[in-house]
Amino acid sequence: MTNNLSRFFYRIASWKTLLLAVVLYVPFPAYVFKSLEERMNTLAGRPIGPIDLLTGYDPDRIRQMVAAYGPEGRAIYAQGELTADLAYPVIYTFLFCIILSMLFRNRPYAPFRRVNVLPLGIMGFDLLENACIVYLLRTYPASSATVASLCSVFTNLKWGVSMVVLGLVLYGLARQLTGSQARLADRA
Repeated sequence: MTNNLSRFFYRIASWKTLLLAVVLYVPFPAYVFKSLEERMNTLAGRPIGPIDLLTGYDPDRIRQMVAAYGPEGRAIYAQGELTADLAYPVIYTFLFCIILSMLFRNRPYAPFRRVNVLPLGIMGFDLLENACIVYLLRTYPASSATVASLCSVFTNLKWGVSMVVLGLVLYGLARQLTGSQARLADRA
């Protein structure tokens, strides 16, 4: 299955597909999540922010945040997790898969053949994190320490894989630039 997905992304990766992915991606951080966070913070009466953006936190902090959102804030956050934050991982995964496909297409070195599907790991951990967050929001005050711990693990795994993907994008860009410069030097 991974091979088929990898080939699919290599096949559809183009500047047009990249533009489509960027157009789909931009509204989420620029408007959708910004608006959701402002509403949650207003209802809480102070800036708390979403759990999704934390790194390296302990389960007690999550439970304190869930309590601080208040009933209306928890309802809005859960709704956002079950709507916009279900679509967002699919969209950013598509974007990263296209970027990596464009950067690593036709590379002769074997370890990078399926690197373009690595963003699926981010999406998987993000969706698991979202499920934990919704559970904690919906079951408050009887929230589970185990689920809060799992949420922390999934969040950290999501950010860890994200850093690997970002590193690969930077590496791929550097390889593209050095390859372009070498080709220009050969022509001169």
